[in-house]
Amino acid sequence: MSKLISPSDLGFFMALASAGSLSAAAREQGVSPAAVSRHLGLMESRLGSPLINRTTRRMSLTPEGEIYLEHARKIMGDIEGLENLLLGSSVVPQGLLRVNATLGFGRSHIAPLISRFTKQYPKVDIQLQLSVNPPASGDDAFDICFRFGNPPDSRSIARFIAANKRIVVASPAYIRQHGAPQTPQDLMQHNCIGIRQGDEAYGLWRFTSTKGKVKNQTTSSENVKIRGNLTTNDGGVALNWALDGHGVLLRAQWDVDKYIQSGELTQLLTAYNSPDADIYAIYAERHRTSVRVKALIDFVSASFRRV
Repeated sequence: MSKLISPSDLGFFMALASAGSLSAAAREQGVSPAAVSRHLGLMESRLGSPLINRTTRRMSLTPEGEIYLEHARKIMGDIEGLENLLLGSSVVPQGLLRVNATLGFGRSHIAPLISRFTKQYPKVDIQLQLSVNPPASGDDAFDICFRFGNPPDSRSIARFIAANKRIVVASPAYIRQHGAPQTPQDLMQHNCIGIRQGDEAYGLWRFTSTKGKVKNQTTSSENVKIRGNLTTNDGGVALNWALDGHGVLLRAQWDVDKYIQSGELTQLLTAYNSPDADIYAIYAERHRTSVRVKALIDFVSASFRRV
């Protein structure tokens, strides 16, 4: 009696779902689109259910396909976990890693680290996708997501990578012309550069300050609705505008530190704190025992500790 599902079917279907189309899957696997279509057709014929909805422009999973993919990922993850347990420290990281990071941070930090990582572990293939907003919680399109701020409340694992905070900066030229704000409320009189990213309320900058002696100190909060004539969804563009003297910018410290050190930007409102933007690596529970996932996260974490 022939089997309805073979191990090769599981890996094939995971690759197909990740590629997003039959032609893309064919390119990635080095075969013809007809071969991919034929393999998928045989799988569906054996199961008696369609797994993929095909259209001229894109494909989507049927309900049966969603179930198939969920269990395929779990089964393949269990197999990999078993191999890692049996082989222990002798396992060499290898295989595909799908990684997501935000545009600016991914371009300036994650991409260079991946370059170094793959020189050390050449058997690991990495697909890096940069996006303005992090993927939705529970999105299985990526194995690891590097993101800022408190991780989402989900079944995913969030590993702390590095502390990071947001600070207010402006160029010396802007400060000479417009003066420096002394309190968050003063920002309403300044041209502030806006960034539309993620689910954060646009144009609302939050601050806290600590007042009083250590034993009896109190913390006050201030929310400021900023305004300005320049807005973007790209942090790198906003940073360049600040360097050009267009206004005041609230940005992650990792992004502006070198410009503060060089004198091209000046930190403002140093007595006030903005919500932290700590860096986390987010990955699914099924990757807990994955050697390649652990290896990349360990590598990135160690690199940030050396900074």
